[in-house]
Amino acid sequence: MTKHILTIAAMLIASLVMAALAAWGAGALWFQLPAGDLPRKLALVVWAVISVAALVCLWRRSWPAPSVWLVLLVGLMAWWSTIQPSHDRLWADDVARMVTGRVDGSIVTLDQVRNFDWRSDTDYTVRWEPRQYDLNQLRSVDVALSYWMGPAIAHTLVSFGFADGRYLTFSIEIRKERGESFDGLAGFFKRYETVLIAADERDILRVRTNVRDEDMWLYRLKMPPEMMRSLFLAYLDEGEQLKRTPRFYNTLIGNCTTIIYEMARRIQPGLPLDWRLLASGYLDRYLYDLGALQGQGDFDTLRQNAHITARARAAGQAADFSERIRR
Repeated sequence: MTKHILTIAAMLIASLVMAALAAWGAGALWFQLPAGDLPRKLALVVWAVISVAALVCLWRRSWPAPSVWLVLLVGLMAWWSTIQPSHDRLWADDVARMVTGRVDGSIVTLDQVRNFDWRSDTDYTVRWEPRQYDLNQLRSVDVALSYWMGPAIAHTLVSFGFADGRYLTFSIEIRKERGESFDGLAGFFKRYETVLIAADERDILRVRTNVRDEDMWLYRLKMPPEMMRSLFLAYLDEGEQLKRTPRFYNTLIGNCTTIIYEMARRIQPGLPLDWRLLASGYLDRYLYDLGALQGQGDFDTLRQNAHITARARAAGQAADFSERIRR
């Protein structure tokens, strides 16, 4: 009896593994097969039929079909390993350039800071500017959460404030090709490269609240000056690494929040892992539980005060956009 139960358990585990691998294979074929919709659909149907047949035969203890499926899976994985990230594609304008910087003492010179003037998502003035910042004048670090797909998913941006009133925002994003849009499922299947953008807040925050109708919260972090400086330099290091070695974006483990966490953990190794790093819409609660948010009152009070969407839309294209959203 015990042997029979163990056999059933083993078959169930094998079936779950096969189902998961079959689902992965379907996604790989759909998002990466270099063919039109019809060939991709045919490949998907063939793969699904073979996978179901292999699963049925597994339970019947007939091994030819599962063996064929396994050989095809190995071939699929071998093909998958040949798909490599690249810097050489026809990129969308807003991610066409990647920031890198040069550090001379406390002075940082950035070569490509984005400062677009957005009128709509397709109508904008392209501006990429060199800028200099003095790290001795670094005064604040804010984290912005921009919600575009329900309460559990937010895009995370980090903004550095300087004594002269300027703010520079870093954003880790998918590097869209021209005419491409983000698909969360495709982000699991090597569809997008990763890019680091440095931008003026009037560009990168306003385009999300005022042009793309996203909902945004902005929190001030408790952070000593030396840690602010280390985080800023960590972004520059991340930019250098990405420019030297292109990397795929991954919706789950290589996204705008998990990459920030990895950088922060290099500065402060004791940062705990938490499910809210994956469900980035709840990152603010994670930061509150760590005691990392400035401000008075409980979490609900801080969250209410951090909601800047209405202020951003009222500020519009004002030159003092950053000041107005913080009033």
